[in-house]
Amino acid sequence: MADFNFTTSDSSIFILPGIPGLEAAHVWISIPFAMFYIMGLLGNFTVLFVVGKEKSLHKPMYLLLCMLALTEITTSTSFMPKALSIFWFNLKSITLKGCLTQMFFFHVLSTMHSAILVIMAFDRYVAICNPLRYATILSNARIVKLGLLGMIRAVLFILPMPLLLSGQPFCANRIIPYMYCDHIALAMMSCGDVTVSSAYGLVMAFVMVGFDLTLIGLSYGLIIRAVLRISSKEAQQKALNTCTSHICALLMAYTVGLFSTLTHRFGYGIAPHVHIILSNLNYLIPPMLNPIIYGVKTKELRDKLVKYICRMYSPRAVDFKPA
Repeated sequence: MADFNFTTSDSSIFILPGIPGLEAAHVWISIPFAMFYIMGLLGNFTVLFVVGKEKSLHKPMYLLLCMLALTEITTSTSFMPKALSIFWFNLKSITLKGCLTQMFFFHVLSTMHSAILVIMAFDRYVAICNPLRYATILSNARIVKLGLLGMIRAVLFILPMPLLLSGQPFCANRIIPYMYCDHIALAMMSCGDVTVSSAYGLVMAFVMVGFDLTLIGLSYGLIIRAVLRISSKEAQQKALNTCTSHICALLMAYTVGLFSTLTHRFGYGIAPHVHIILSNLNYLIPPMLNPIIYGVKTKELRDKLVKYICRMYSPRAVDFKPA
């Protein structure tokens, strides 16, 4: 890794080297990263467009799907433009304020994404366990309120992270070995005591993820109990099929993220660039695949999407007026 010497005027500048050790291959690495990012944007914007245009899709389930799409668009956009500027233009510098801002939005949006997956699990629980009262329990207005509550929770819990680091002195070596400003990576650059900041970040990660996974597990425990009470095997299969898309989203969000976290903290024999690539794919692959999964598994959304595609590519009739 190249050494960077900072003068006093550079006291607020940090370096994001991209993927240390693979600098020569940055342009080639950027190709799949850019493709995943663009495909994720196209897929999620398509979901937003179709649901927004079709009044028949203005239901709690599709409103939640739009919220999920928005968080996936904004989460990947919070770091990918900067990452691509590193890959393509070698623009590795970032100010302390810019780093803290990126860190804040990245972690807030990631936490918001987890909250929406919890609300979606609750939505499936009500739809299967209490279908007759679904419209009463989960109205569009209530879904919006739950989404706002998730956003407020994310902001309140994440805000102390950049605030605790903003007053810290930072050492001369300000090279953050990532493609984005991560909380723990920035804390390691400090020459001061970051015990409180590091402990807070670790505790909040375990508390929020643990709380969300507990609620999701409880919801699916009740769903499975309700499904097993159904006598008809066909009805059981139909009920479980309504959860397939959400289960896929959960597996991608938490399994890949957990694997990335474990390899980062305990995989000391794994090369640093593997940690970085896994960490970034964790926020690029789910946004790319979720619209495809929901589009394939959700018949109503699939039908509307096919209708728009056919309308876009079908030849228009030309009217000829007699002379």
